[in-house]
Formats: sequence, structure tokens, C-alpha cells
Amino acid sequence: MTDDNPFPEAHQRRPIRSFVLRTGRMTPSQQRAYDSEWPKWGLVQADGMIDPHAVFERDAPRVLEIGFGMGDSLAHMAAHASDKDFIGVEVHTPGVGRLLSLIEQDALTNLRIYRDDAVEILDRCVPDGSLSRVQIYFPDPWHKKKHNKRRIVQPEFVQKLRTKLAVGGVIHLATDWENYAEHMMDVMSSAEGFTNVCGEKQFSPRPEERPITKFERRGQSLGHGVWDLLFEKTAD
Repeated sequence: MTDDNPFPEAHQRRPIRSFVLRTGRMTPSQQRAYDSEWPKWGLVQADGMIDPHAVFERDAPRVLEIGFGMGDSLAHMAAHASDKDFIGVEVHTPGVGRLLSLIEQDALTNLRIYRDDAVEILDRCVPDGSLSRVQIYFPDPWHKKKHNKRRIVQPEFVQKLRTKLAVGGVIHLATDWENYAEHMMDVMSSAEGFTNVCGEKQFSPRPEERPITKFERRGQSLGHGVWDLLFEKTAD
């Protein structure tokens, strides 16, 4: 009897994940919002490539946020920018439930959600050139050197984002880890097809459209810095 797979280890190898699925149950209010609102505002990977016009029933600038956490800042942005459409991607169910609760509370119609891996959503669901902005706020810094490879902001991933952005679209990154900020700056500064909105190797002041979260305020009170980076796509 022969083994049909001569390279079993290669067959079983999995891609490096930039996130850890933390356990945690939804609160009763999050579960109720999830049950009632997900059918209206949730998107699923299995449906494949979306037609943004059909999803939002209009054509407007589209913003993708990767890793929206508990969703407060994303809901705030959607509520204060009704002329834009927002897609949030998050793997943690309690955060999804929380954001759905905020959508219901604020009667938002310009926000949709994926509960899935952002890399797979980009590959399978987001059309090329369809985004005006990608925002990644306070991603896991993976601060131990041996874990740095797990950081989501890597050259290959940035080029994946580039294909999804329209020319003139912007990647907006923010972190409260100085080492990660320097890593982000190095990756973005050498990325083909992008230019730093604020000048070479320059960090940006916090744009008004990015709300300050409770987490960020707490860090500031402890003397923690926050670094924003804005890079514009200049070429396909």
C-alpha cells in the first residue's frame, strides 16, 4: 500500500496567523443583537466576491477596517460619515455582537460585517480596486521577537491591500507600540506603489476621523505614545 501524499508535512502546513482566537462568550445583549441583526448586516465568505453596489444599494467611497475589536470606533466613524460605506472584519464573536448592537442602536445602514480571517476575505470577497481606504488600528503587536513574523503588516500583505485599493486610496495604520510603529514605517516606506502622505519616514498626527478609544485614552494617561501612518496608493 502506498501513501498518496509523499509530502504529508507540506500538505498539512498552515499559513501563519496574525491573530489568536480568544475564547469568550457573548453577553446576553450581544447575543440578542447577533441573532436579530446578523441576517441584515452580516456577510459570509461562502458567498464569494461581493458586488459593492448591490450590498450597499449605492456607489460611495468604501472603507475596510481589519480587526475592529469591540466595534465602538468603527460604529462612530460610520455614524459620522454617512456619505461612506464601511466593511468591518473581525474574528472574535463578542466584538461582532457588540458592533451589531451598536448598528441597531444607531440605526446605521452603511456598515457591513465579516466574522472571518481578513486575508481570506481579501482574497475571496473584496473586488480589486474597490476600496478608498483600509484601516488597521492597534493590531496585535506580537512584541516578542520570535513572534514578529505573525504581525499582520508585512510586505506581502501590503501588496495584497494595494490590489484592493483604488489609485489614490489610503492605508491608515495606528499602533501604541513604538517598535511595531517602526516596523510598519519600514514596511510601508519600501512598499511598491505607495507614498507617505506626510513625507518620507514621517508619522502622521491623528486624523480627526479616527476616534480616540477608551483603550487609547487609558494608554495616554499612562504615558503611552500612539503612532499613525497614512500611505496613499499611487499606482496599480
